[in-house]
Amino acid sequence: MPEMPEVETIRRTLCAKVTGKRIAGIEMLLPRLIKWPSPQEFQAIVTHRTIARLERRGKYLLFYLDDDTVIVVHLRMTGRLYYGAAAAPRDRFARLIFLFDGGDSLQYCDSRTLGTLYAVPAAELWRIAGLHSMGPEPLSPEFTPDYFSETLRRRKGKIKALLLNQRLIGGLGNIYVDECLALAAIHPERTADSLAADEVARLYDAVNHVIRQGIDHGGTTFRDYRDGEGHSGSHQHHLKVYGRKNEACLVCGTPIAKKEVAGRGTHYCPTCQQ
Repeated sequence: MPEMPEVETIRRTLCAKVTGKRIAGIEMLLPRLIKWPSPQEFQAIVTHRTIARLERRGKYLLFYLDDDTVIVVHLRMTGRLYYGAAAAPRDRFARLIFLFDGGDSLQYCDSRTLGTLYAVPAAELWRIAGLHSMGPEPLSPEFTPDYFSETLRRRKGKIKALLLNQRLIGGLGNIYVDECLALAAIHPERTADSLAADEVARLYDAVNHVIRQGIDHGGTTFRDYRDGEGHSGSHQHHLKVYGRKNEACLVCGTPIAKKEVAGRGTHYCPTCQQ
C-alpha cells in the first residue's frame, strides 16, 4: 500500500501538471470505486470544474476544485494516479480517467480495484471517516515531541500496532514503521508504555527521519507503486530491514527476522532490536 512518502511524491509530481486544468469529462470504467456521492452525481459535480490546488492528508490526495468541492482519492493497495499527454495510451488497469481541455488526462489505475474516490464540499470532509479521524502526521507542526510522548505513555499496546494506528499518527504504514523501529533499535513487540524517555525521543526522531528520507527518494517501489509521471521510487534500495528476511543486518550482521506483529508481517533485527 502506498504510504505517506509515496502519496506525497505523487502529489508533488502531479501538482504543477493538474493545477489550473479544467475537467472536460470523465471516463468511468469502474463506477463502483466512487463511494460518495453516486457515480452519476460525481460526474455531474466535477465536470467543467477547474482544479485549484492539490493537497495531501496522510494517505489521502485532495484535489480542491474552483467551487470548493474536493475530489478525495485513497489509493489503497494498488491504486496509481498519473498524468498523460493527449496521445498517451490508456493503462490496462485504468478505472477512471479525468479528461482535461486540450486532450491531456489524469488516469486512476488499480489492478486490485480497492481504491476509493469521493467528491464532497470542503466543509463536509467529515463524511470520510478515515480522513476526519486521522491523527497528526510526521513532519507536521502538530506532530510534536510532547504529543508523541504523551500518546505512547498512556498506552499498553505493542508499539508496532500503535504506530500503525491512523487515529493516533497519520500516514505511517507497514514498511516505514518497520524502518522507524529498526533505526530507533526498538523491538516491534515492546509495549508503548514500557519505553524510556530516551527511547521515545529516539523513536520520534526516527519516524521523522525515515519519512523525510522516503520522500527524498521518491517513495518505495516493490511492484505497483509509481509516481504521478509513471516513475518508480528508489527508497527500496535504502531499507534497513523491510523485505530483507535472512539477509545480514547492516549494523551487526545478524540475519533479519520476520514474524507477524499486529497482524502484519514484521521485519526486525533480533540483536539490535532486543
